[in-house]
Amino acid sequence: MPPPPTFAAHLVSARALSPSVRSLAFERTDGAPVAFDAGQWVSFVLPDEAGELRRSYSIASEPNGTPRFEIAVTQVANGPGSSFLHALTPGTALTAIGPQGFFTRPLDHAVPSLFVATGTGVTPFRSMLRAAIAAGNTTPTWLLFGVRQESDVLYRDELEAMAASHPHLRVEVTLSRPHDGWTGRHGYVQTHLRELLLSLAARTTSEPHVYACGLTKMITSVRDLLRKDMALPRERVHTERYD
Repeated sequence: MPPPPTFAAHLVSARALSPSVRSLAFERTDGAPVAFDAGQWVSFVLPDEAGELRRSYSIASEPNGTPRFEIAVTQVANGPGSSFLHALTPGTALTAIGPQGFFTRPLDHAVPSLFVATGTGVTPFRSMLRAAIAAGNTTPTWLLFGVRQESDVLYRDELEAMAASHPHLRVEVTLSRPHDGWTGRHGYVQTHLRELLLSLAARTTSEPHVYACGLTKMITSVRDLLRKDMALPRERVHTERYD
């Protein structure tokens, strides 16, 4: 396969998604469309005292044939890459490499799916959901999204609006550190995975697939539950980790 393309992109806008996460919207400086599949990621070449850093981020926006794309960046304590990106000002140009990656769900043969995300692992699923809605695809798709606190729920209003407007979509949020007034799910995503997968399977005629994105610890637990405890075949379990 040929290497992924390298291109220049400048920051168009930035906004806070949570106390520690910022959404960054970039645009190719040459005006060419960013061609990618929902779920893919790009790498940025960032300046560093030692030379340069490379940091990869899933694309949070849907493929729409424009030069623009979005990512979400978590501020990591003493993290040179995330600190640089959080301080980036509109108009600043960076070198980007990509898109690339195989964590995708082609809509032409999409099956009922349970998306499982923690933290910024929700970004490829936002891209997939927006792409499916834009294409008019109504394949049953549920999202199980785990974060620590209610303020950490990224894209909350948007995700809830999607689910309210599209009966085939469902969004379930679980908090590992809920406040006293929280009435939703609590605990890690693994706590609710079996229940939701069986419930989705009971409502569809096709065997659902599971797509999980997050840190290695979560991915390992989810894979063990699905493959070992629930005996799901390998081809129905799709994972991507970002640490």
